[in-house]
Parts: sequence; structure tokens; C-alpha cells
Amino acid sequence: MLVFEFKGQGKTTQYSAINEAIQTAQFVRNKCIRYWMDNRDVGQKDLYRYNTALRAEFSFVKDLNSHACQTAVDRAYSSIARFYSNCKKSVPGKKGYPKFKKNCRSVEYKTSGWKLSETRKQITFTDKKGIGKLKLKGTWDLNFYQLDQIKRVRLVRRADGYYVQFLASPSTSLRASAENKVESKPTGKAIGLDVGLKEFYTDSNGQKEPNPRFYREGEKRLGFLQRRVSRKEKGSANRKKAINRLGRKHLKISRQREEHAKKVARCVIQSNDLVAYEDLRIKNLVKNHCLAKSINDAGWYQFRKWLEYFGIKFGKITIAVNPAYTSQECSNCGTTVKKSLSTRTHVCRCGCILDRDWNAAINILKLGWCTAGHVGTWILNPNASGDSTSTLIGEILSKQAGSVNEESPHF
Repeated sequence: MLVFEFKGQGKTTQYSAINEAIQTAQFVRNKCIRYWMDNRDVGQKDLYRYNTALRAEFSFVKDLNSHACQTAVDRAYSSIARFYSNCKKSVPGKKGYPKFKKNCRSVEYKTSGWKLSETRKQITFTDKKGIGKLKLKGTWDLNFYQLDQIKRVRLVRRADGYYVQFLASPSTSLRASAENKVESKPTGKAIGLDVGLKEFYTDSNGQKEPNPRFYREGEKRLGFLQRRVSRKEKGSANRKKAINRLGRKHLKISRQREEHAKKVARCVIQSNDLVAYEDLRIKNLVKNHCLAKSINDAGWYQFRKWLEYFGIKFGKITIAVNPAYTSQECSNCGTTVKKSLSTRTHVCRCGCILDRDWNAAINILKLGWCTAGHVGTWILNPNASGDSTSTLIGEILSKQAGSVNEESPHF
């Protein structure tokens, strides 16, 4: 799906109506989860029928658009289906048993319940919740898309306001996907990247990108705001204001991390024709409680996501390689030199002395060349024919080609 986000501007009464719509969607989802707990043999169609009964029983549920209620049912069933899937696959650990939501932050409409203005700068929600007309503040141009291309409209509540997201189907907007690609001249360069905690990454040329550590820098301020929340009386207006200030700070840090990953990834892709990086499983790495905070603060997942996105946009090649033993093997002779995490210098008997991360980056690039195979001839010979689509090893190619267009319009 192609996602276009705008900030929704309205009155205080409209914001209250959005909150009510979100709470109603949460109510429908939780009711469906409870219904499934009491009747384990129910399916998705049974939940749809139960939703119809809820709309007949509760007037505030009937006031919400019927498609929005169906989306809430879909969210409930997706959590149930995921639980059953994890049980069948015998996933180790917790299976993700469906839980009740306490603080939902979005409500999603399908093709009804909303109407765009002729200028595509305003949207009107036509259900009985009373949201009404909202101004859309943003730089995206929705005039390029037909109304039948917009499959979903989502209202999202964040600490700094309310946002409207439009989800367009990529299959019906091939022209937009083609125009999103940018032609770039081959540079004849290839690079391997080794991400870390001390440095954001070290490349195969020995260059290092410093780790900004946005969360660590803002941790003192976050602690101060958290203490202010704890001092306020529960349920009071002052406590809500303190929670909002804390949420805004967290939101700022997450946006800083995302923008940093985006800018660095764009620079790396534009400067090289082939980029090899580690195929890390962040979910497993953060299980180490000693390093979890630093790993999450580094933003490796965001960096990889933008590398793959810009690889498709600029027609460059991105390859995720297996990171096993890249730090232990000598990049010069291939000998295994065992070292602990505290050993930061690679010293081999062949006389090769390198920084540990630099040595790993060179090994990652070599693995990338081996994986790419004939791709190297395309880089050395720009006139040769070949597919320049970014390829992620271990993933389905069709899935790679359908990249989500969520780039900031400022680029």
C-alpha cells in the first residue's frame, strides 16, 4: 500500500468526536475478542454477525460507519488468526494470545464514511459521530489519484495532534510507482556496512558514521517529564497535560531517529551501486537486556528499511548477507581469529591489523559480491543489460518490488 499522511486540522469538538470514534472501534474489537474467548469455535463470519448485533444493541456503535466497525472486527480476527498460526507452527515462547486493547490510537474507514473535497485539501466524515470537515495539512498531491484508488482512510491520534492517512493500492497506481523512480548514473563503487553501537556503521573503506544516540541524549529530560507525571493526581487535567508533554518528547526522539536513518541511507545509496549489509534479526538481539536499549536507540531496522527503499528508487542493488563469523574471519587470509566483544582490534598471524568493525565490513562486502554473482559485471560495465532492481536475499522478489512509498516529500 502507498501511504500518504496529512495532519488534520479542526475544532476541539471535532477532536472529541475523533476520540469517540476511536473508543468505539476499540469497544467493538474488545467485544469480539471476548466473544471469541467464550466461543472458541467461532470464525470471521461469526464475528461479523456479532458486530451486527452490537450495532443493533448499542446506539453509539451504530453511529460509527459500518465499514469502520468491520475494520475493528478484522483487527480482532487478525490477532486470533496470528495466535492460531503461532500455535500450529510451534513458535517457541509466548504464542501471542489475543489481549484487550486499553489505549487504541486509530480508527480506519474503508471506501465509505468519508468524502474528499474537489481541491483534495479537505475531507468530510459523513457518519453520525460528528467529526465533520477537517483541513488536510501536508505537501502530498492527492489530485493525481482517483477516488477508487484510495482503499482506506485512517484517523491516527498522536501526542502532537491528529493525522489522516490515505492508503492507495499499488496495483492501481503503477504510474505513480514508475514516476517515483529516479534515474542515476552508475558510480562504479560497492560498499559493505557493519552496523554497531559505538559507531552507527563502519564501511569497507574504513569510514565511520557516528551514532547520534537520540534516546540517550534525551533520557535526562524524559526522566524529568516522567517524574512530573507521577506527581500529578490520577485522572486530573494536569496529569493529562504532563502525559502529553512526555508523549511529545518520545515522539520527537522517534522522528529524529527515523530522519537520521533516512538521510544516511539516501547518501549511501546515491554514492554506491552495490550496498551489502548484515541480515540482522533485531527481535532476537533485543532479548539481551544489557544491550536492548542501545540497540533500539541505534535504529538499525529503520536504516535497513530505507536502504532497501532508496535502492529501488535509484535503481541500485542492496544485498542482505548472513552476518555469521564476519567479525571472526580475517578479511586478508580468511583465517578464523576468535575474539570477544571487548576486543575491538583484529590481529591476524598473517600480519593484518584492522579495526574489528572495518574487518567485518570488508567480509560483508565479499559476501555481497559472492551472492550478487553476475551483478558485478553490470556495475563495472554500465552499458551491459541487466535488472537493477534492489534484491533482498531470502525474500520474495515480488514482495521487494512492491515497496511502500512513505518517503518524506522534502526529498
